[in-house]
Amino acid sequence: MASFKEILRNSEEELLQLLYKFNKSEISDKDKAEDIAAQLKLREAQLICAIGFNENVKEIPEIPIILGFESLDVLFNSRNEYFTTDIYKLLTLDNILSIYSAVKSDVQNKQIMEYLLKNRLITIEKRIEETVNSLIIDKYKAEMKAIYSDEIVSIDFVENRLDQSDSGFRALLNEVTLIVESKIIPVGDIFFRDSILPQEKRKLLDKGLIPSNLIEMRLGDPNITDVEKKILYDYKKMHRES
Repeated sequence: MASFKEILRNSEEELLQLLYKFNKSEISDKDKAEDIAAQLKLREAQLICAIGFNENVKEIPEIPIILGFESLDVLFNSRNEYFTTDIYKLLTLDNILSIYSAVKSDVQNKQIMEYLLKNRLITIEKRIEETVNSLIIDKYKAEMKAIYSDEIVSIDFVENRLDQSDSGFRALLNEVTLIVESKIIPVGDIFFRDSILPQEKRKLLDKGLIPSNLIEMRLGDPNITDVEKKILYDYKKMHRES
């Protein structure tokens, strides 16, 4: 049986060969995707997302019909609904990470992904606020790390996240460090922003991500807060003595 990852990466020919084996006219349209998924030992959501995020599906007009959808747009709407609303139940964390890995080299899907991500993260963060579920939090952290390491998002997305300085999620994720490590925005740009909290800058320092010349330049700014100034001086002192 084909796995989620295999279907996500299948060529046009492989997708057709796979699905034609399960093309049954006697099954109603609303049950086709579920029936095919069951035979592949997948959930319906997994099948629809694996096919829907496969960059080759756009070239195969027969695929939506085989799955019981009127058109490719209807298939994509179903894919988007699953992706933005499911929280590691119908789609596993590994499924989500596989999607990001595939999408990062697919220009068209990458553009769509950024829009979907905004809604997906709203869903996940709302659930975390409601339940403080440690399992969801751990998976959320792994997902966000992949979003940045795979460079799924644009500078606009990152700037929007950085604007949320009072967000507990930014601190929970150590998100500023993820952004610097991904090199989406230069470290100097991040380090000199007053909107980046002193505690966040301390984490950048602790990971050795800030060159000493930038620390000196930042200390030369008379407008930095006393808290940030102490963090920078303490860091310099500790590394001078070590």
